[in-house]
Amino acid sequence: MNGLHRKFASLLFFAALFAATSTHAQTYKVETTNAPAPQELAAAVRDTFSSSALRVSGPQGTVCEIWLRKAVPASATPSGELGVAYGQLSDGTLVGAIRFPAAAKDYRQQQIKPGVYTLRYALQPVDGNHQGVSPYRDYLLLAPAAADTSIAPLNDKDLYALSRRASGTGHPSVWSLVAADAAPPALPGIAHRDDDDLWVIYFQAQVQPGGGAPSPVKMGLVIVGHTPEA
Repeated sequence: MNGLHRKFASLLFFAALFAATSTHAQTYKVETTNAPAPQELAAAVRDTFSSSALRVSGPQGTVCEIWLRKAVPASATPSGELGVAYGQLSDGTLVGAIRFPAAAKDYRQQQIKPGVYTLRYALQPVDGNHQGVSPYRDYLLLAPAAADTSIAPLNDKDLYALSRRASGTGHPSVWSLVAADAAPPALPGIAHRDDDDLWVIYFQAQVQPGGGAPSPVKMGLVIVGHTPEA
């Protein structure tokens, strides 16, 4: 290999190294802040949320703010299916709300406009169109706050239709939930997953079974990063 070829090969190596590490080199953090749920939410929805928010910030400032329900209703028939991390929740259940101060991208790299959205739990369908998207089937789907005005669970058809209004495409806006076995000791917390280059926030949601008291459930939500299938 002559000198020119060696120089070119070195440039390619360092370019690849930079591309592989640039996202990881960025730093993100999550903190709890006292902030009432946004006025953009319907009153019946807003009243179910905590008065504190999870604020995620990165190199460019605030990425998003998330409000969780004071008590998320548990499923009457918990799921134990393979690949389901949060089987104690039912499809269509309202879990929280999120505000983006600037445009963001979801787990499928769909562009999401700044604004306030609800977050509802959903399971990835078991079909050939979704194989390899994620090892887990659990997601939170975005819906525009102005269009999602009830705390009642939504059926899949209505939820997908609302979420497509958030993405502006033919696919709902999906945000991947992952198992919380890698959660840091102190919550809320955030961690980088090197294997798939994802930033995950970990937090505790209060899940309430029918007729029982709420109990904390650790959850992990991908807030920066996307599926390689996108």
